[in-house]
Amino acid sequence: MTYRVPIGPYHLALEEPYKIEVACEGENVTGARLTVGYNFRGIEWLAEHKNITQSIALMERVCGICSNVHSMTFCLALERIGALEVPARAQHIRVVMAELERIHSHILWAGVAAELTGFHSLFMTCFHLRERVMDLLERISGNRVNYSMNRIGGVNRDLVCEGEVLAGIREIRAGLLETLIPIFTTDRTLAARCAGVGRLTREDALAYGAVGPVARASGVDQDLRRDAPYLVYGQLDFPVPVGANGDVFDRVVVRAQELLASCSLVEQAIERMPAGPIHQGDLYAVAPGEAVMRIEAPRGEVFYYVASDGTDLPARVKVRTPTFLNIPTVVPMLTGAALADVPLIQGSIDPCYSCTDR
Repeated sequence: MTYRVPIGPYHLALEEPYKIEVACEGENVTGARLTVGYNFRGIEWLAEHKNITQSIALMERVCGICSNVHSMTFCLALERIGALEVPARAQHIRVVMAELERIHSHILWAGVAAELTGFHSLFMTCFHLRERVMDLLERISGNRVNYSMNRIGGVNRDLVCEGEVLAGIREIRAGLLETLIPIFTTDRTLAARCAGVGRLTREDALAYGAVGPVARASGVDQDLRRDAPYLVYGQLDFPVPVGANGDVFDRVVVRAQELLASCSLVEQAIERMPAGPIHQGDLYAVAPGEAVMRIEAPRGEVFYYVASDGTDLPARVKVRTPTFLNIPTVVPMLTGAALADVPLIQGSIDPCYSCTDR
Protein backbone atom coordinates (compact mmCIF):
# COMPACT_ATOMS: atom_id res chain seq x y z
CA MET A 1 0.00 0.00 0.00
CA THR A 2 1.32 3.43 -0.96
CA TYR A 3 0.65 6.42 1.27
CA ARG A 4 1.93 10.01 1.45
CA VAL A 5 3.47 11.63 4.50
CA PRO A 6 3.61 15.46 4.59
CA ILE A 7 6.53 16.87 6.58
CA GLY A 8 6.40 20.61 7.13
CA PRO A 9 6.33 23.43 6.43
CA TYR A 10 6.74 23.61 10.22
CA HIS A 11 8.12 20.41 11.69
CA LEU A 12 10.69 19.30 14.27
CA ALA A 13 12.59 17.41 11.54
CA LEU A 14 13.20 20.63 9.57
CA GLU A 15 15.60 23.45 10.43
CA GLU A 16 13.51 26.06 8.59
CA PRO A 17 10.04 26.29 7.04
CA TYR A 18 9.65 24.25 3.86
CA LYS A 19 7.73 21.12 2.96
CA ILE A 20 8.69 17.57 2.03
CA GLU A 21 5.92 15.26 0.91
CA VAL A 22 7.17 11.67 0.72
CA ALA A 23 5.45 8.71 -0.90
CA CYS A 24 5.98 5.50 1.07
CA GLU A 25 5.41 1.81 0.75
CA GLY A 26 5.61 0.56 4.30
CA GLU A 27 8.65 2.28 5.80
CA ASN A 28 10.43 2.79 2.45
CA VAL A 29 10.33 6.10 0.57
CA THR A 30 9.43 5.65 -3.11
CA GLY A 31 9.32 9.32 -4.10
CA ALA A 32 9.37 12.85 -2.75
CA ARG A 33 8.20 16.33 -3.60
CA LEU A 34 9.67 19.50 -2.09
CA THR A 35 8.03 22.89 -1.77
CA VAL A 36 9.76 26.13 -0.80
CA GLY A 37 8.60 29.74 -0.72
CA TYR A 38 7.38 30.13 2.85
CA ASN A 39 9.94 32.83 3.77
CA PHE A 40 9.89 35.33 0.89
CA ARG A 41 11.44 38.57 2.16
CA GLY A 42 11.80 40.69 -0.99
CA ILE A 43 15.49 41.41 -0.46
CA GLU A 44 16.26 41.86 -4.18
CA TRP A 45 13.44 44.40 -4.53
CA LEU A 46 14.56 46.20 -1.38
CA ALA A 47 18.15 46.39 -2.67
CA GLU A 48 16.96 48.25 -5.75
CA HIS A 49 15.21 50.85 -3.59
CA LYS A 50 18.06 51.56 -1.20
CA ASN A 51 21.42 53.19 -1.85
CA ILE A 52 24.49 51.03 -2.27
CA THR A 53 25.75 51.60 1.27
CA GLN A 54 22.41 50.52 2.68
CA SER A 55 22.28 47.59 0.26
CA ILE A 56 25.63 46.25 1.51
CA ALA A 57 24.11 46.02 4.99
CA LEU A 58 20.93 44.54 3.50
CA MET A 59 22.75 41.82 1.54
CA GLU A 60 24.54 40.84 4.74
CA ARG A 61 21.14 39.77 6.02
CA VAL A 62 20.38 37.34 3.19
CA CYS A 63 21.81 34.59 5.40
CA GLY A 64 22.65 34.71 9.07
CA ILE A 65 25.38 32.05 8.84
CA CYS A 66 26.96 33.32 5.59
CA SER A 67 26.43 37.04 6.16
CA ASN A 68 29.98 38.02 5.21
CA VAL A 69 29.82 35.97 2.00
CA HIS A 70 26.85 37.93 0.67
CA SER A 71 28.09 41.43 1.43
CA MET A 72 31.52 40.49 0.04
CA THR A 73 30.09 39.06 -3.19
CA PHE A 74 27.93 42.14 -3.67
CA CYS A 75 30.98 44.38 -3.19
CA LEU A 76 33.10 42.23 -5.53
CA ALA A 77 30.46 42.60 -8.24
CA LEU A 78 30.38 46.38 -7.80
CA GLU A 79 34.19 46.48 -7.85
CA ARG A 80 34.17 44.50 -11.08
CA ILE A 81 31.73 46.99 -12.64
CA GLY A 82 33.85 49.93 -11.54
CA ALA A 83 37.19 48.23 -12.41
CA LEU A 84 38.31 48.91 -8.83
CA GLU A 85 41.43 47.23 -7.49
CA VAL A 86 41.07 46.21 -3.86
CA PRO A 87 44.26 46.73 -1.80
CA ALA A 88 46.20 43.52 -1.17
CA ARG A 89 45.84 43.79 2.60
CA ALA A 90 42.07 44.10 2.30
CA GLN A 91 41.97 41.02 0.06
CA HIS A 92 43.83 39.00 2.67
CA ILE A 93 41.49 40.23 5.42
CA ARG A 94 38.51 39.18 3.30
CA VAL A 95 40.00 35.68 2.97
CA VAL A 96 40.45 35.46 6.75
CA MET A 97 36.83 36.45 7.32
CA ALA A 98 35.53 34.12 4.59
CA GLU A 99 37.40 31.09 5.96
CA LEU A 100 36.48 31.78 9.58
CA GLU A 101 32.88 31.98 8.42
CA ARG A 102 33.28 28.65 6.57
CA ILE A 103 34.67 27.05 9.74
CA HIS A 104 31.75 28.46 11.73
CA SER A 105 29.22 27.19 9.19
CA HIS A 106 30.69 23.68 8.96
CA ILE A 107 31.00 23.28 12.74
CA LEU A 108 27.43 24.51 13.20
CA TRP A 109 26.26 21.96 10.62
CA ALA A 110 28.29 19.24 12.36
CA GLY A 111 26.46 20.03 15.58
CA VAL A 112 23.09 19.80 13.83
CA ALA A 113 24.15 16.50 12.23
CA ALA A 114 25.20 15.14 15.62
CA GLU A 115 21.81 16.10 17.05
CA LEU A 116 19.97 14.47 14.12
CA THR A 117 21.86 11.22 14.71
CA GLY A 118 21.11 11.34 18.44
CA PHE A 119 24.74 11.98 19.46
CA HIS A 120 24.03 14.70 22.03
CA SER A 121 27.48 14.81 23.65
CA LEU A 122 29.07 15.36 20.22
CA PHE A 123 26.60 18.18 19.65
CA MET A 124 27.97 19.94 22.74
CA THR A 125 31.56 19.39 21.55
CA CYS A 126 30.72 20.99 18.20
CA PHE A 127 29.08 24.00 19.79
CA HIS A 128 32.01 24.48 22.17
CA LEU A 129 34.30 24.80 19.12
CA ARG A 130 31.75 27.03 17.41
CA GLU A 131 31.90 29.46 20.31
CA ARG A 132 35.67 29.71 19.89
CA VAL A 133 35.27 30.63 16.20
CA MET A 134 32.65 33.21 17.03
CA ASP A 135 35.01 34.69 19.63
CA LEU A 136 37.58 35.26 16.87
CA LEU A 137 35.01 36.80 14.53
CA GLU A 138 33.90 39.10 17.33
CA ARG A 139 37.50 40.03 18.12
CA ILE A 140 38.10 41.08 14.53
CA SER A 141 34.81 42.80 13.71
CA GLY A 142 33.13 43.55 17.02
CA ASN A 143 30.17 41.34 16.08
CA ARG A 144 29.36 37.65 16.47
CA VAL A 145 26.91 37.78 13.53
CA ASN A 146 26.65 40.27 10.63
CA TYR A 147 30.22 41.54 10.80
CA SER A 148 29.90 44.71 8.67
CA MET A 149 33.42 44.21 7.32
CA ASN A 150 32.90 44.90 3.61
CA ARG A 151 32.70 48.13 1.67
CA ILE A 152 33.23 49.03 -1.99
CA GLY A 153 36.98 48.94 -2.58
CA GLY A 154 38.03 47.12 0.59
CA VAL A 155 37.09 46.46 4.20
CA ASN A 156 35.90 48.65 7.06
CA ARG A 157 38.26 47.36 9.76
CA ASP A 158 41.91 46.41 9.80
CA LEU A 159 43.11 43.14 11.29
CA VAL A 160 45.02 44.26 14.38
CA CYS A 161 44.96 41.00 16.34
CA GLU A 162 46.87 38.66 14.02
CA GLY A 163 48.56 36.86 16.92
CA GLU A 164 45.27 36.20 18.72
CA VAL A 165 43.63 34.89 15.55
CA LEU A 166 46.56 32.58 14.80
CA ALA A 167 46.54 31.25 18.36
CA GLY A 168 42.78 30.79 18.21
CA ILE A 169 42.79 28.98 14.87
CA ARG A 170 45.50 26.60 16.11
CA GLU A 171 43.43 25.89 19.20
CA ILE A 172 40.43 25.17 16.99
CA ARG A 173 42.50 22.89 14.74
CA ALA A 174 43.70 20.97 17.80
CA GLY A 175 40.10 20.52 18.94
CA LEU A 176 39.10 19.33 15.49
CA LEU A 177 41.95 16.81 15.32
CA GLU A 178 41.51 15.54 18.88
CA THR A 179 37.75 15.14 19.07
CA LEU A 180 35.39 16.22 16.32
CA ILE A 181 37.06 14.77 13.22
CA PRO A 182 38.08 11.39 14.74
CA ILE A 183 34.57 10.86 16.08
CA PHE A 184 32.83 11.86 12.85
CA THR A 185 35.15 9.82 10.62
CA THR A 186 35.88 6.68 12.69
CA ASP A 187 33.03 6.20 15.17
CA ARG A 188 31.26 2.93 14.34
CA THR A 189 27.86 4.14 15.50
CA LEU A 190 27.99 7.24 13.30
CA ALA A 191 29.29 5.22 10.35
CA ALA A 192 26.45 2.72 10.77
CA ARG A 193 23.96 5.61 10.92
CA CYS A 194 25.33 7.51 7.91
CA ALA A 195 27.15 5.13 5.54
CA GLY A 196 25.07 4.19 2.51
CA VAL A 197 22.26 6.54 3.53
CA GLY A 198 20.94 9.23 1.17
CA ARG A 199 23.28 8.37 -1.70
CA LEU A 200 23.63 10.88 -4.54
CA THR A 201 25.56 9.50 -7.50
CA ARG A 202 28.03 11.62 -9.42
CA GLU A 203 25.76 11.48 -12.45
CA ASP A 204 22.78 12.75 -10.44
CA ALA A 205 24.92 15.45 -8.81
CA LEU A 206 25.89 16.75 -12.26
CA ALA A 207 22.37 16.39 -13.66
CA TYR A 208 20.83 18.32 -10.76
CA GLY A 209 23.60 20.95 -10.72
CA ALA A 210 24.73 20.27 -7.16
CA VAL A 211 27.37 22.59 -5.71
CA GLY A 212 29.72 22.79 -2.75
CA PRO A 213 30.31 19.92 -0.32
CA VAL A 214 27.20 18.12 -1.61
CA ALA A 215 28.71 17.90 -5.11
CA ARG A 216 32.23 17.15 -3.88
CA ALA A 217 30.98 14.30 -1.68
CA SER A 218 29.56 12.74 -4.85
CA GLY A 219 32.89 12.89 -6.67
CA VAL A 220 32.46 16.23 -8.48
CA ASP A 221 35.88 17.88 -8.16
CA GLN A 222 34.98 21.56 -8.23
CA ASP A 223 35.77 24.53 -6.02
CA LEU A 224 35.63 28.13 -7.23
CA ARG A 225 38.46 29.17 -4.93
CA ARG A 226 40.74 26.93 -7.01
CA ASP A 227 38.97 26.76 -10.38
CA ALA A 228 38.01 30.45 -10.74
CA PRO A 229 40.20 32.20 -8.14
CA TYR A 230 39.13 35.52 -6.62
CA LEU A 231 40.77 37.69 -3.96
CA VAL A 232 44.16 36.01 -3.26
CA TYR A 233 43.03 32.37 -3.29
CA GLY A 234 45.16 31.74 -6.37
CA GLN A 235 48.27 32.45 -4.25
CA LEU A 236 47.32 30.07 -1.42
CA ASP A 237 47.72 26.30 -1.12
CA PHE A 238 44.80 24.13 -0.03
CA PRO A 239 43.38 20.69 -0.87
CA VAL A 240 39.89 20.18 -2.29
CA PRO A 241 38.50 17.02 -0.62
CA VAL A 242 36.34 14.83 -2.85
CA GLY A 243 34.24 11.83 -1.84
CA ALA A 244 33.36 8.71 -3.78
CA ASN A 245 30.06 7.32 -2.48
CA GLY A 246 27.94 10.45 -2.24
CA ASP A 247 26.18 9.32 0.94
CA VAL A 248 25.61 11.15 4.22
CA PHE A 249 28.88 9.78 5.58
CA ASP A 250 30.88 11.23 2.65
CA ARG A 251 29.19 14.59 3.11
CA VAL A 252 30.33 14.49 6.74
CA VAL A 253 33.91 13.54 5.84
CA VAL A 254 34.23 16.17 3.09
CA ARG A 255 33.14 18.95 5.44
CA ALA A 256 35.47 17.65 8.15
CA GLN A 257 38.42 17.79 5.75
CA GLU A 258 37.38 21.26 4.57
CA LEU A 259 37.55 22.47 8.17
CA LEU A 260 41.26 21.66 8.30
CA ALA A 261 41.83 23.28 4.89
CA SER A 262 40.13 26.47 6.10
CA CYS A 263 42.31 26.57 9.21
CA SER A 264 45.37 26.40 6.94
CA LEU A 265 43.99 29.16 4.69
CA VAL A 266 43.48 31.49 7.66
CA GLU A 267 47.07 30.91 8.75
CA GLN A 268 48.45 31.45 5.24
CA ALA A 269 46.42 34.64 4.70
CA ILE A 270 47.62 36.14 7.99
CA GLU A 271 51.24 35.10 7.56
CA ARG A 272 51.39 36.50 4.00
CA MET A 273 49.33 39.62 4.71
CA PRO A 274 51.19 42.74 3.51
CA ALA A 275 51.06 46.15 5.09
CA GLY A 276 49.15 48.91 3.39
CA PRO A 277 45.70 50.50 3.07
CA ILE A 278 42.53 48.51 3.66
CA HIS A 279 40.20 50.41 1.28
CA GLN A 280 40.13 53.05 -1.45
CA GLY A 281 38.29 55.73 0.46
CA ASP A 282 34.60 56.53 0.57
CA LEU A 283 32.81 55.27 -2.56
CA TYR A 284 29.05 55.54 -2.84
CA ALA A 285 28.48 54.65 -6.50
CA VAL A 286 30.19 53.01 -9.47
CA ALA A 287 30.13 53.66 -13.21
CA PRO A 288 27.23 52.31 -15.29
CA GLY A 289 27.58 48.65 -16.18
CA GLU A 290 26.77 45.12 -15.09
CA ALA A 291 28.71 42.19 -13.68
CA VAL A 292 28.34 38.62 -12.53
CA MET A 293 30.27 37.40 -9.49
CA ARG A 294 30.58 33.83 -8.21
CA ILE A 295 32.33 32.77 -5.03
CA GLU A 296 32.63 29.55 -3.01
CA ALA A 297 30.42 29.96 0.05
CA PRO A 298 30.37 27.31 2.81
CA ARG A 299 27.43 25.58 1.12
CA GLY A 300 28.71 26.05 -2.45
CA GLU A 301 28.52 28.57 -5.26
CA VAL A 302 26.91 31.93 -4.54
CA PHE A 303 25.91 33.78 -7.72
CA TYR A 304 25.31 37.54 -7.92
CA TYR A 305 24.22 39.62 -10.88
CA VAL A 306 24.46 43.37 -10.23
CA ALA A 307 23.67 46.21 -12.64
CA SER A 308 24.51 49.88 -12.08
CA ASP A 309 23.16 52.97 -13.84
CA GLY A 310 25.81 55.22 -12.32
CA THR A 311 23.68 56.43 -9.42
CA ASP A 312 23.91 55.39 -5.80
CA LEU A 313 20.93 53.03 -6.27
CA PRO A 314 21.60 49.57 -7.75
CA ALA A 315 19.65 49.14 -10.99
CA ARG A 316 19.28 45.38 -10.47
CA VAL A 317 20.45 42.83 -7.91
CA LYS A 318 19.93 39.10 -8.49
CA VAL A 319 21.03 36.51 -5.92
CA ARG A 320 21.23 32.73 -6.29
CA THR A 321 22.21 30.84 -3.18
CA PRO A 322 23.79 27.35 -3.04
CA THR A 323 20.74 25.76 -1.41
CA PHE A 324 18.65 26.73 -4.45
CA LEU A 325 20.75 24.30 -6.49
CA ASN A 326 21.10 21.63 -3.79
CA ILE A 327 17.41 21.43 -2.83
CA PRO A 328 16.37 19.23 -5.80
CA THR A 329 19.12 16.68 -5.01
CA VAL A 330 17.15 15.65 -1.92
CA VAL A 331 14.62 13.87 -4.20
CA PRO A 332 17.05 11.20 -5.51
CA MET A 333 18.64 10.97 -2.06
CA LEU A 334 15.30 10.12 -0.47
CA THR A 335 14.11 7.67 -3.11
CA GLY A 336 14.65 4.18 -1.70
CA ALA A 337 15.55 5.45 1.78
CA ALA A 338 13.87 4.57 5.06
CA LEU A 339 11.26 7.01 6.31
CA ALA A 340 13.19 7.38 9.58
CA ASP A 341 16.22 8.68 7.62
CA VAL A 342 14.37 11.60 6.00
CA PRO A 343 15.44 14.22 8.61
CA LEU A 344 19.09 13.14 8.43
CA ILE A 345 19.16 13.07 4.62
CA GLN A 346 17.59 16.48 4.13
CA GLY A 347 19.86 17.89 6.83
CA SER A 348 22.95 16.47 5.13
CA ILE A 349 22.79 19.09 2.36
CA ASP A 350 23.12 21.79 5.06
CA PRO A 351 19.99 23.56 3.80
CA CYS A 352 19.30 27.26 4.24
CA TYR A 353 15.79 27.83 3.01
CA SER A 354 15.40 31.34 4.36
CA CYS A 355 18.30 32.60 2.23
CA THR A 356 16.91 30.66 -0.75
CA ASP A 357 13.58 32.45 -0.23
CA ARG A 358 15.39 35.76 -0.14
